[in-house]
Amino acid sequence: MTNDTLTVGNISAQTREAVTGVVKDLENAFNAHDGAALAEQFGVDASWTNAAGLRLDGREAIAEFSGPALKGFLSESYARYDVVKLLEIADGVIGVNVHQTPTDASGNPVEGPHGVTTYVIARQPDGWKIVVGQNSAVAAPPLG
Repeated sequence: MTNDTLTVGNISAQTREAVTGVVKDLENAFNAHDGAALAEQFGVDASWTNAAGLRLDGREAIAEFSGPALKGFLSESYARYDVVKLLEIADGVIGVNVHQTPTDASGNPVEGPHGVTTYVIARQPDGWKIVVGQNSAVAAPPLG
């Protein structure tokens, strides 16, 4: 993740660290193809729309989809997640914009669709979790 993050609102360093930590843990789970670890980054009642436009409601549904997907058609997919903006929505609720860059297993950028993701990450009884998310695949930005 980069350090060039636009921060809007009065977000403490501790909150920034916790929220970006959720995104980093999500990236690590994706790259390890670990559906259970990926789902743990979501709130119990989260709503997630993936890059294919499929809405998944609840951590359990996210795990049920992600486990087979990460071991199946995404088994050779890797990405770097860069937090580009944090927006304080309310106390304990942060909007997060992320840019996803496709990489190889070593983390080197490769050709392929990029992603732009919006998360709402909120303080939950079990820690900071994604409560709403939308992932969109986009064409790679032009070089140069």
